[in-house]
Amino acid sequence: MSSAATRSVLLVGGTSEIGLAIVRRLAAADPSPLRPVLLGRDGEALAAALAALRADGCADGAIEIVDANRPEDHAEAVRRAFDHAGSVDLAIVAVGVLGGQAGLDADPREALEVMQVGFVGTGSLLLECLRRLRAQGHGTLVVLSSVAAERPRAANAIYGAAKAGLDALAQGLADSLSDSGVRVLVVRPGFVRTRMTAGLRAPGFATTPEAVARQTVEALGGRAHTVWAPGALRYVFVLVRHLPRSLFRRVPL
Repeated sequence: MSSAATRSVLLVGGTSEIGLAIVRRLAAADPSPLRPVLLGRDGEALAAALAALRADGCADGAIEIVDANRPEDHAEAVRRAFDHAGSVDLAIVAVGVLGGQAGLDADPREALEVMQVGFVGTGSLLLECLRRLRAQGHGTLVVLSSVAAERPRAANAIYGAAKAGLDALAQGLADSLSDSGVRVLVVRPGFVRTRMTAGLRAPGFATTPEAVARQTVEALGGRAHTVWAPGALRYVFVLVRHLPRSLFRRVPL
């Protein structure tokens, strides 16, 4: 830990509802102060999120501005964020956009943004955070993936492909860091009721940011490397990943 008295958490994607729910859950789970550092592109929204965390009992924190679509800025932004924290106990990468649901008929610019942000931009931020954690010799990184990464569907081919790339990157880097003192925890939620999914039909196994946060914080206390939220999806996808494509394309997931 960064000190005997204060823990520190970096949230990359500092206005993410799931990410903020994890931070609040962490703050409530331990009486020692939790210092949040929020990294994102909207300074006003980040400041509001930080104020809300303080009202919920977190210690004073900081914000830093970064755009996932500007990888050339990522190393410096992450460095500044780590400097604010002093030493980061936990980094959460919660970046992504939901779009391109129409597949080939989606606006090409929208489809490109989903892939650019969901894999290239988020992957770049993930790499910078892990480099910093490895340099300090300790810490945990939580990356928000999706069950869509396990087997992208026709209805979410673009989003699912971006998440699949990010998920594979995180899992591979986790293995490369096994002896470094750095842990990587990949979280794969199903459909989560958030602002991003407002207006979409909620399928079976829909969940909430608070439920995902509870499962994530519980997993941080153990040795898991992957979290499915809700947990039943782990068993659903044992079957789904092996379905013939002729059947899979008709499954109403």
